[in-house]
Amino acid sequence: MSFLRRTSLLLFFGILVFGFSQSCSQSNPEPPTAFENPPDWAKEAIWYQIFVERFRNGDSSNDPTVHDIQGAYPGMVPEGWQTTPWTHDWYKDDPYFANLSDIRDFFGNELNYFGQKAQLRRYGGDLQGVLDKMDYLEDLGITAVYFNPLNDAPSLHKYDARNWHHIDRNFGPTPEKDEELIASEDPIDPNTWTWTGADKLFLKVIEEFHKRDIKVIMDFSWNHTGIEFWAWKDVLEKGENSEYADWYWIDEFDDPATEENEFEYTGWAGVRSLPEIKETVRQDHSVSVEVFEGDIYSDEVKQHIFDVTRRWLDPNGDGDPSDGVDGFRLDVAAETPLGFWRQFRKMVRDINPDTYFLGEIWWRQFPDHLLDPEPVVRGDIFDAPMNYRWYRATRHFFNQSPDKIAVSEYVDSLESFKENLRPQSNYAMMNLTASHDVPRFGTSIYNKNKYKYQAKPDDNADYKIDKPDEETYTTMKLILVQQFTYIGAPQIWAGDEMAMWGADDPSTRKPLIWKDYKFEDETTHPNGLSRPTNEVKLNDEWFSLYKQLISIRKEHPVLSTGDFEYLITDDINEILTYSRYNEHSEVIAVFNTGNDEQEIEIPKKFKTEYSNLLNDFQKIETESIISIRLPGRSAAILATN
Repeated sequence: MSFLRRTSLLLFFGILVFGFSQSCSQSNPEPPTAFENPPDWAKEAIWYQIFVERFRNGDSSNDPTVHDIQGAYPGMVPEGWQTTPWTHDWYKDDPYFANLSDIRDFFGNELNYFGQKAQLRRYGGDLQGVLDKMDYLEDLGITAVYFNPLNDAPSLHKYDARNWHHIDRNFGPTPEKDEELIASEDPIDPNTWTWTGADKLFLKVIEEFHKRDIKVIMDFSWNHTGIEFWAWKDVLEKGENSEYADWYWIDEFDDPATEENEFEYTGWAGVRSLPEIKETVRQDHSVSVEVFEGDIYSDEVKQHIFDVTRRWLDPNGDGDPSDGVDGFRLDVAAETPLGFWRQFRKMVRDINPDTYFLGEIWWRQFPDHLLDPEPVVRGDIFDAPMNYRWYRATRHFFNQSPDKIAVSEYVDSLESFKENLRPQSNYAMMNLTASHDVPRFGTSIYNKNKYKYQAKPDDNADYKIDKPDEETYTTMKLILVQQFTYIGAPQIWAGDEMAMWGADDPSTRKPLIWKDYKFEDETTHPNGLSRPTNEVKLNDEWFSLYKQLISIRKEHPVLSTGDFEYLITDDINEILTYSRYNEHSEVIAVFNTGNDEQEIEIPKKFKTEYSNLLNDFQKIETESIISIRLPGRSAAILATN
């Protein structure tokens, strides 16, 4: 989308909606999104999630140094550390791994497992790499990008912020200069904030995405910071005399009169490198996570969060948010009080009424119970959660893992997820098959374990880490057809469209396998076991399938906004069909999940002839029925012409 400078009057009427173009009349702007509703563009989004450190290294001059990663896990940097070559055999040791034997992590643990050691790796992905691949994303058909945290931080994942109000120094062109600029500021006073090289490059990224009609949302965690965060360092230096002492859950300050260091604090999930922001209510999330009323304790930290948010919503502060981001993904959202989220939504929507709010509402009790998002999608907090519930049920059904369930049981699960939510929230869901926190889509299907449970070789020696087999890809195709024809916006975890594979974190975060790189074969098993040798390269056929499904969804808006009706739920023959329709058109998704070919008779709503959008399976039509012969373990998409 090309975003023009608008007057503040036009902004009031909320013209920044999905699909607005320069040719639209300024005298007839679209009405602003109602406060309680998601923006319309979210229903039509094709999401692509980017983890910048592993996306592409577009500028090797800004690669992280030993200095840049101080404060990240494990807490020390070994002798000989250096960035890892982009094309490195993933499980093969880096040379400096040999120097880890005497190092202990934040918890005092030895670094014996690959998952611990891999947290030290940096590959040098940056925003220039994102700019270099915008044409690729546009060609794929992406309409919205969700960035994992971009804020300045020492880790590879950036959830351990050094500064919320700046883009990571190694994502931009001038990391040393950026560090000097940041040091010259008073971090609590936004009037002193500068625009670093990385900040400016991100503004260019936003501008270039907007030119391509692609929305951009940022990921923040207001629940915790890192130990290099400026306010936390002040607390460490000054103790209870720090003006930021009430920002964090400090259980006990050090008594300087004793030799012992009594300083104790709460880290998110017990992680010492992620000190938690203090709230008005202390909630124990260690056994079970439940949403809770309350607020952030310190008005000053809350104001700082609001200042940071304004910075990225309206970077030049002119009242026109077209140069800013289009929304936020909020990390560990159930562990931050609801009262704060209500204030946050109001503050953001006052700046841009068409902002999208995505909450990470996930586990109630791992690994069996997921949270019901209903309390946070009533219109006063989030527009939608990341729809992990959809994927767990869909994987369970199509992949028969961890056991087999009937068509009707799957349908009952999907209906139970929808029935207590507002329709506008269901349509704005982000339906994801994978993310930075779970195994890659292919590896998740390749293994028949319980969802996300013991999903990496550190936890499960039998977990398969090699390239998935053909049976897996067949099942994945079924799930993708469901994802791209169902209610809610489909999401792609960067690299899944390339047919990448990888176990749970850290192996879901491998560097992307671009065509202009020649990767080493994967030959190494982290536990020293034998494994197949796998060539690592982008799968053109798989990319084309994603591109085809995206095109189908975009060419048939009824898939984004139409009504929904189940047509066949046949437990005996393992057939599922449903309709997406409105008064003008219909798209029917058909799934034969059994192993045998089936002849399926499907009712249709229109007398016109229907096209087979995905394959050339034989079909016969009357004015009211489509009869189709569908091979086992396959799907069809039928649509009015």
